[in-house]
Amino acid sequence: MPPPRILMSFGSITPLKSYPKIHCLHSSVPSLSLSHSFSTSHKTLDWLAPKAGESKRSRKGRPRVPTGGSVRGTTVVWGDYGLRMCDHDRRVSAAQLRNGEDTIRRRLRGMRYRLYMRINAGIGVYTSGNETRMGKGKGSFDHWASRVAVSKIIFELKGDIHEQVVRDAFRLAGNKMPGVYEFVKKGDPPVMGITKLGNGMTDAELRGPRKSLPAPSLPQTAARISSTTPPSQGLNV
Repeated sequence: MPPPRILMSFGSITPLKSYPKIHCLHSSVPSLSLSHSFSTSHKTLDWLAPKAGESKRSRKGRPRVPTGGSVRGTTVVWGDYGLRMCDHDRRVSAAQLRNGEDTIRRRLRGMRYRLYMRINAGIGVYTSGNETRMGKGKGSFDHWASRVAVSKIIFELKGDIHEQVVRDAFRLAGNKMPGVYEFVKKGDPPVMGITKLGNGMTDAELRGPRKSLPAPSLPQTAARISSTTPPSQGLNV
């Protein structure tokens, strides 16, 4: 997989769409002005909102759970460290993702690194007012959100930073966002659903049919259970 490119817009060049957004801090490249009042080029894509609005109001839906053999998006690709959701699928709002990003940038202020975003908040959330009767449409637009599946990488980081510092930054970011997250490194095995591959577990074994376990022997099982109640005795009338 090729590395992502820095999204820039010069003249009539259209910004890339198939790569995540990158934040580069303290780079040796001189700063360039990317926005001009007279420019007619497209603006840089934002990972917290889609480029254009929705053609129709999206339904609530549910995050995809990759339990049918997919391990896509569960490993670190471009960076050295990553933050992965490990409890269950959730719908994370753009404001919550922004809080996590700002937390990482505050913790790593003054350091050389690149931060990669692996998801995009492109799902519209529509709500109705309180004490509103049933019917009369879906409601008005409220905010953008992203459906994050289980074991999905959200942030990746690459730079000359100690591992414990990155762990602390990702821990603070995970506390700002809903769900439970774990710290992963480049080279860690992928995850299929909630099962981590490796240690004898392969993707072909998980894709195959379920194994039938042998039935326990009931006489031997009952013989090992000790009696905890005294034998019943007749009542004296």
